Amino acid sequence: MSARQSPLRRTLAGGLSVHPIGIGAWALGGPDYNLGLPMGWSTAVDAASRRGLETAYELGANLIDTADVYGHGHSERVIGDFVATVPRDTVVLSSKVGYHRGTARHAYLPSAMRRQLETTLENLRTDRLDIYFLHNSDFGPDDRYLDEAVAQMRDFQRQGLVTAVGMRGPHRYATERVTVAKDQRGDKYARFAYLAEQVRPDYLAARFNALTPPPAAGRPDIFALAASLGASVLINKPLAQGLLTGKYDPDQPPAFAPGDHRLRKAWFTPEALKIIQDGLAPLRKRFGDTSAALTRVALQYCLQQADNAAVLVGFTRPEQVTENLTAVGTPLTINELAFVRDTLGRLQRNLDAHSEVFLDEKGTGR
Repeated sequence: MSARQSPLRRTLAGGLSVHPIGIGAWALGGPDYNLGLPMGWSTAVDAASRRGLETAYELGANLIDTADVYGHGHSERVIGDFVATVPRDTVVLSSKVGYHRGTARHAYLPSAMRRQLETTLENLRTDRLDIYFLHNSDFGPDDRYLDEAVAQMRDFQRQGLVTAVGMRGPHRYATERVTVAKDQRGDKYARFAYLAEQVRPDYLAARFNALTPPPAAGRPDIFALAASLGASVLINKPLAQGLLTGKYDPDQPPAFAPGDHRLRKAWFTPEALKIIQDGLAPLRKRFGDTSAALTRVALQYCLQQADNAAVLVGFTRPEQVTENLTAVGTPLTINELAFVRDTLGRLQRNLDAHSEVFLDEKGTGR
């Protein structure tokens, strides 16, 4: 059986059949700024990005997720050059709108959305998207553009330009962490519940990994939220951007160039990396002292949360793609899942305490 005939498939909303490990293409956009903040990846190299996409395809991965704002179109163009070399029906393409408004008054103006979709399709060298996400929850003052944005998405579907509609799970607009005091921020869960009723999405995009704390008492997790909507979940940051693989040495912390979002993340400081190194020790002892072993644990932890979900894993090197895609296939036992949850729950609490200090000292969030 060839890699392209891999039996590893999940059927998600809208009947989309995908490998459980998809490609998150944020890093492919390279270094960039948006809303006055660094929001890209300074470690991306186009040649390596292309080889990584080819490697993923050969290993059976068929879901590729990007956004118009990733490198302001660069990620989409890198993917498009690859997509042009394979049959279109062998890949599932997902992109997003909402954080790149260009010169429009607002990114969710219907006319702006139409222009962005047209550009996205051109960049990806395709005539349709399998999933199109509303990338953020800012629909203007008093949600001025919400109804029109939802109507425009449905019109895209009627025209056959978009198969399924997605939205971000509970989250905050990118600048809130640095412009709004913590005690003045709105309830992101209540906000999500309201928007979900208006959008009725087929897909939710949500950050989730073994460091994600459990929801507050009485509050459903992202998978229960999705089930209540009849939606599927695309899980992003399942490896906590490499932190859960133990790749970073606190004695030789990474140096990120301008335009890299990790410059403002507390978890990439030497102090936090030491907390992570110590916190991963029990996992290394039980599952193996290699990056591959920790990758398997982190990805399986996510995949075993729900069948109606896939994980999106980013990369900057093709070797990472191979490691990620060969990690699936050996589920964790119930006892192992509990061990991972308890071990990384302790690590998460220690990291959160560090992040609070970092926030106070640096005036920035993770």
